Amino acid sequence: MTFEHPAKKGDENGLGRFEKLAELASNFTSSAAFSVFCVLLVAAFIVVHLAHLDTSWQHLVGDAMGAVALLLLALLKNSERRAEHAIQVKLDAIAAALLEQQEEGEWGQAHKDLQKAIGLEHRE
Repeated sequence: MTFEHPAKKGDENGLGRFEKLAELASNFTSSAAFSVFCVLLVAAFIVVHLAHLDTSWQHLVGDAMGAVALLLLALLKNSERRAEHAIQVKLDAIAAALLEQQEEGEWGQAHKDLQKAIGLEHRE
């Protein structure tokens, strides 16, 4: 098991099995069906508590809500890291293109700062 950036793992298409699963799950969790599921889960939580059902039911519903929240957190973090990497690659490409457009001659401080910024996230 390696702890590399999620965007750097995967097959030739750039997405590994977990990343593909995370992408599908991310699409599902942003759907109306998942929103309805969450509303029903919260409604079940309220009903179980208002009905004063056995604590085993309360634990079951509470554990289900906790499990869903933990899975959503993992999916959100994976999606965030992949999006962050994609944005950084795009910014580096823009910065490199701006540097290529510069005419030869003296470059100002902004040019030097831009050149230093390319790939900065890999050096820190």
